[in-house]
Amino acid sequence: MDSPKKKRARKITILATAGLLPLILCVIFTWVDARHSVQRQQEATADMLLAHAETISDQAWNMIDQLRRFSGKQCDDVNEDLRQYAALYPYFRAVGVMQDGLVTCSSAFGSSHSDIKTMLLRPPPENRKAWWMLSVAGTRAVKDRPAVIFVRDTPSQFSTFALIDGQYLLDFMNAIDRNQDSSITLQFGGGAILYSDIKDGAVPAALMLNKTSSRYPVTVHVTSPASDVMRNWRHGLLTFVPVALILSLLLVAVINNWLERKLSIRDRLRRAIVRREFSVQYQPVYHIATGQASGVEALMRWHLPDGNQIRPDLFIAAAEAEGMIVPLTRHLMQLIAEEAKSWSVPPDFHLAINVAAEHVQHEDFVSDIRQFAAAMATHQSRITLELTERSLLSDGEDVVQKLQLLRSEGIRIAIDDFGTGHCSLSYLQTFPLDYLKIDRGFINAIESVEGETPVLDAIIMLSHKLKLKVVAEGIETPLQLQYVKDRGVVFIQGYLYARPMESSVLMEWLQQQGQHPLG
Repeated sequence: MDSPKKKRARKITILATAGLLPLILCVIFTWVDARHSVQRQQEATADMLLAHAETISDQAWNMIDQLRRFSGKQCDDVNEDLRQYAALYPYFRAVGVMQDGLVTCSSAFGSSHSDIKTMLLRPPPENRKAWWMLSVAGTRAVKDRPAVIFVRDTPSQFSTFALIDGQYLLDFMNAIDRNQDSSITLQFGGGAILYSDIKDGAVPAALMLNKTSSRYPVTVHVTSPASDVMRNWRHGLLTFVPVALILSLLLVAVINNWLERKLSIRDRLRRAIVRREFSVQYQPVYHIATGQASGVEALMRWHLPDGNQIRPDLFIAAAEAEGMIVPLTRHLMQLIAEEAKSWSVPPDFHLAINVAAEHVQHEDFVSDIRQFAAAMATHQSRITLELTERSLLSDGEDVVQKLQLLRSEGIRIAIDDFGTGHCSLSYLQTFPLDYLKIDRGFINAIESVEGETPVLDAIIMLSHKLKLKVVAEGIETPLQLQYVKDRGVVFIQGYLYARPMESSVLMEWLQQQGQHPLG
């Protein structure tokens, strides 16, 4: 048995765990939600930037298509048109045409005849296709500002190009990143990387996202630092921690109440056994054929120190629920054995005790009953174990072996409150039984001697067929007595014959009334 100190420590551990659980779950949930929130922001940022890059690319390729009409023309003939295109359409830094890799005319420099490497300050991509795009760190005209070039090469070596100013892309990247600590990069065709503004004091990256356009070779990379996750996490905590605290308090209160009840009931039962608050009352069983008391059923009672009593159905159910029914039954047998030392009863006097299913399944069940039988041996009494139907339903083979062993040693077996459980009728043949006790609910259905109670009649008839002795419980009226007597019931128990009584009263009652038949 655990000491009070250990019980308190275990209770504190359970309550602390219950109190922390909602808070821990809140921390985990808000952290996961904060990461998901940042990831959703990254997805939205990447989608917006790719959509903007695709829109600009669409305009650039449309411009490339318009420039095709200048094929074979001199720069003086197309230069003004090129300048108008670059001025009237947004995003363009320059547009122009090329011949054999040389820029023959552009909106920015007219007839420059520079090669594309000079214009881009870097060589064009190797293994490039007829249609290609490339982001560059700068151009000959604007060396410190990135740009994106779109080129269409033709088999006739006539090519057209459109140069997008990267500042439009940078401004858009900085605009959508203004309220975040993340950094964004954009890359066209595997070229130079365009960076958004780098925040001062940036912390190491926590989440990264790469996304590529489904239409063009454009890639966006979004890097979010831990500060973004922490900011969202703090916001989530401020929202959900008060709720988690309320849930923690409620959970602690509920579990504390449950523990108090659980521990108090178990401890109260243990203390009651130690303080001998339990007592035994005995209700006589009448043998109709002999007209005498053939035995008694031992019934446990709990008297509180303040004079009140706890109903047997309540404390027995609590003992079963709290794992105390076996100690309680052992205490009952101990009390009976102590009181029986002063008894004077005839040989073969029957003593019935109720045994719970948990006790029947206990490994010490047989030894407990043997010990009790040895204590009662001086009176040559016949001990009857009254089992509920539930006792037969659990571990059937093991129960059969135990009951057969005890029965071979003179112990009698009865099914108590038959008809109120879910016992299969086949069990009546499977298990070694001597008595069948009919529940008082069937007896209460008797309204007249000539009337019929089909279920009661069927139980009595079945018992006779199986050669089981029948005990009718709850006989309270002469009408009920006559009814069961007419149907061959031999034993009755109920207030019509005798109420439960203490041991000393029982001895007097047996001498004065127990030997006389019912009037």
